[in-house]
Amino acid sequence: MGRTCHDSILSNDRVPTEPGTVQETSWDRIDRWLCEHAPRTFASLGPPAADKEIRASEQELGVTFHPDLISSLRRHNGAKGEAEAFRFSTHDRLLSVREIEVATGFLRDVAADLDEEEAECYWHHGYLQFGSYGSTADGLTIDCRHGRDCYGAIGRFFDEDGTSFGCANTLGAYLAKEADKLESGKEAGAVVFNGRLIWESAYAPHPQWGSADDPLPGPHTRLPALNLPGPAQPLRVGSLYGLQELGALVATLPREHVAEAVRKQMRRLAVETGLAKYTEVSSALDALDRGETVRPGQASPLGLRLRTVMAQADEHMDSLRRWAAEKMVHAAWGSPHQAICDIAATRSNLSLHWLAELHADLGHPPIPPIPDDHFWATLRNPDIDTSWYADRYGVCPVNGPVSLSAVTERAAVRGGCGGGAG
Repeated sequence: MGRTCHDSILSNDRVPTEPGTVQETSWDRIDRWLCEHAPRTFASLGPPAADKEIRASEQELGVTFHPDLISSLRRHNGAKGEAEAFRFSTHDRLLSVREIEVATGFLRDVAADLDEEEAECYWHHGYLQFGSYGSTADGLTIDCRHGRDCYGAIGRFFDEDGTSFGCANTLGAYLAKEADKLESGKEAGAVVFNGRLIWESAYAPHPQWGSADDPLPGPHTRLPALNLPGPAQPLRVGSLYGLQELGALVATLPREHVAEAVRKQMRRLAVETGLAKYTEVSSALDALDRGETVRPGQASPLGLRLRTVMAQADEHMDSLRRWAAEKMVHAAWGSPHQAICDIAATRSNLSLHWLAELHADLGHPPIPPIPDDHFWATLRNPDIDTSWYADRYGVCPVNGPVSLSAVTERAAVRGGCGGGAG
């Protein structure tokens, strides 16, 4: 069960960290920020770990936990959940005592055949992993080799490279840095959406090369070809994963509603990347807003402009504007469901608030929970290919989209948390 702000901050019966330490102060700051700005993430933090559990894990691993790690576990014994779970700015989820034991044991097995020197660089018996990226073995590491100058140092393990240190000299110092980032907000990449903390980053704008007056080349000029959409195919569910809870909205809103959001998203992307400066692009966007059909073709004015921009973007090493030109093809002539996923994926590199902006462009409907396998198995939308999920769960989907009210009602029955963007 999730914890409330009063459970950890205002209650007098919580198990404290060492009074007056950086640990205590930093966790107080982190908890207060999450409680105020990201309550769903705060609720994922576990209660204090019992000393008995910590000692048992030390005995199992044959390592004495660093006092900073013990102090932290006495405050929060990990974080539960997936998208809602508290993660450090490295995107690593805070692990519980038991999870530390399992993750560390796995890495020890991987490094079992290494000698002392090799283990130092990859994974040493005295290292403990206390934060996990999840989809890989990557994660935050603390050096628990007592008596070494590096005792208590914080590093990070990478699957391919091994362990490197330099994140902080102590866990207390590392937590202080994390608290600083949270309190700095979006300047440090700490963004809140739907009551949960998300660490985001965005590329700095590229110099505004090119001019609206640049002439179009002739139809036979050698340019990159546009990948024009073929016959419409249902979108695979995996393409919607990156939209998180908004994936459920895209999958259930009427097709026309999604198409309208595509036009708004494409205009944002065109402005952000400098693509909107070209008359052919702005005219096409205006025509789409009026409900008019934009003629496709490699040699059409819009086609030639997009192909020219793609070639110039390669010369200027501007992948974002090239991506925008490619996404314009789907926005103008492709499936709205594919287009919304492609454009949002590109905008996630440009805007810290891309999720909130996508939600706005979808019309600010109530936000359902992040969809699970059962949601996809029971989804009925001919534009979304859910056959794998339906087969797995023995469900026979019926053509026709599910209404948004049905999704939110289902979420309420299953205990989901709706709400607006933060």
